[in-house]
Amino acid sequence: MKPTLLILAAGMGSRYGGLKQMDGLGPNGEAIIDYSIYDAIRAGFGKIVFVIRHSFAEPFKEHFQAEKFGGNVEFEFVYQELDYLPEGYSVPEGRVKPWGTNHAVMMAKDVIKEPFAVINADDFYGKESYQTMADYLRSIEGTKGNYSMIGYRLENTLSDFGSVSRGVCTTDADSLLTSVTERTAISRKGDKVVFAEGDKETELDPVCPVSMNFWGFTPEYFQYSEEVFKEFLDDALSSGNLKAEFFIPYIVDKLIARGQATVKVLDCDAKWFGVTYIEDRPFTVEKINALIKAGVYPAKIREF
Repeated sequence: MKPTLLILAAGMGSRYGGLKQMDGLGPNGEAIIDYSIYDAIRAGFGKIVFVIRHSFAEPFKEHFQAEKFGGNVEFEFVYQELDYLPEGYSVPEGRVKPWGTNHAVMMAKDVIKEPFAVINADDFYGKESYQTMADYLRSIEGTKGNYSMIGYRLENTLSDFGSVSRGVCTTDADSLLTSVTERTAISRKGDKVVFAEGDKETELDPVCPVSMNFWGFTPEYFQYSEEVFKEFLDDALSSGNLKAEFFIPYIVDKLIARGQATVKVLDCDAKWFGVTYIEDRPFTVEKINALIKAGVYPAKIREF
C-alpha cells in the first residue's frame, strides 16, 4: 500500500499578496509544493491530491503535472468553495470565506480510499517528516481511528525575525496526543524559549512537540468529518458566527474526547519554515538554496 498526500492549496494568499502556492522560490522556479511532492515521492507516497479553487484551477494544473515528476506519482484535483455544504444547509448572508482546513479535507472524500497525510501548501516540512509519516501510515493500514501528527520540536519552528504562534502539544506515556494549547508570542530570549502573556514571560521546553498542521488519517475520517461538520454548522449558524472555521484540531479534539480516535505524535527533527507574508520570501529562498548546497535537494527537482 502506498499512502496518499493531501495538499491544502485553496487559500487565496491575501496576506502574501498573491498565490503563494505557485510562487517560484527555487532556482528553477520551484514552489514549496514542488519540494513537498519531491519529498513525498521519495518517502513512498503513491498519490497527490490537491485541494484548490476553481478560480485558479487552470494555471495551477498547468504548473503541477505528474509527468513533470517523472510519472512516479498519481495526481488528483478537488475543489473547495464556500457553498460546498451538506444537503439542507446554505451559506448565511455575509459569509465570504470557505469553512476552514477540515472543510478542505472533506472535499477529497471521493478520491482517497487509503491512509493519507494532510499538509499546508505554503509550509516547508523537511524530507524527514514525510518519511516518518509514510512509515506510520503503512503500519496502520486496515485499521480505524489510529491517527497521527508530526510533532516538530519547538526550537526547529522559531523565526529569527520575530515571535510566532504555535500549538504546544502534551502527550501521554505512549506518545498519544492529550492536548494542544495555542501559545502566542513565542520567541528566543538568549538561550531560552519563552512565550509572553501580557507582561509575564513563561519558559518553554525547546524540544517540546508542536503542531504545524501535518496530520495522518485513515479513510473513515471523512465520515466522522461529515458528522461533526453538521454539528459545527448548527452551532455557528445558530450563534450567528459568520467567521467560524472548521479547523482540523477542532474535530480531532472531539474524536479523542469521544474515544473514536487516538493521535500518535511522531517525533521529528526536521526544520520547518514557511511563507505567510511576502517579507518571508527572501529568507525562504535562502534556506532552500542552503539545502541544495548541502546536497539535500538537487538543483532541479522536476521538468519545466
